Amino acid sequence: MKRMFLVSMFQNVSGLLKSVEDVKGQTVTYIPIASKVEKLGFFVRIGKWALRFSGMKVEELDIGKVTYEQSKATLAKNEIIYIAGGNTFFLLQELRRTRTDQLIIEEVRKGKLYIGESAGAIVVCPDIGYSAVMDDPKQAPDLTDYAGLDLIDFYVVPHYQSREFKDAADKMVQSNEDQKETVAIKDHQAIWINDDERKILGE
Repeated sequence: MKRMFLVSMFQNVSGLLKSVEDVKGQTVTYIPIASKVEKLGFFVRIGKWALRFSGMKVEELDIGKVTYEQSKATLAKNEIIYIAGGNTFFLLQELRRTRTDQLIIEEVRKGKLYIGESAGAIVVCPDIGYSAVMDDPKQAPDLTDYAGLDLIDFYVVPHYQSREFKDAADKMVQSNEDQKETVAIKDHQAIWINDDERKILGE
């Protein structure tokens, strides 16, 4: 069983999550590492607030500062995994470096709910190279290839038609339309995956 909620901006779509999943009272492992190389402190805080406002209990996990065993225990005990937005390439680099990538893959394949916001939505694709027009790969100097977590078989394009990322999102769709199945979502939309079912929520 695979349950995934992939979004551009979680604070805009938290109500959509509650329409498909009862999350009140559940515990969330909140991973903000992707924001470390971007000036996204405000958005990280508001995303965390949106989780709490939805009735969830948040435990932040800084994978760069804890041991592998601590990450493993935290991911195992909490009911939901949330990866916040930021730079996708830095995110993938740090997930691999700390071996958290494999822990997340295992938990999601067991059926644990995964919420991926922007970079957190892209990183679960088969590869993340297509997002180089939106994020700077140079922020991840130790990343040797762009193979993603491969938890889905399509390519998420977040922030579609948004003011800040319109051109980048358009390029991500247009340059890959013949090679990859891209699924573009606006800032008020989400992709809900439940086993083999996939649908776009919101307008």
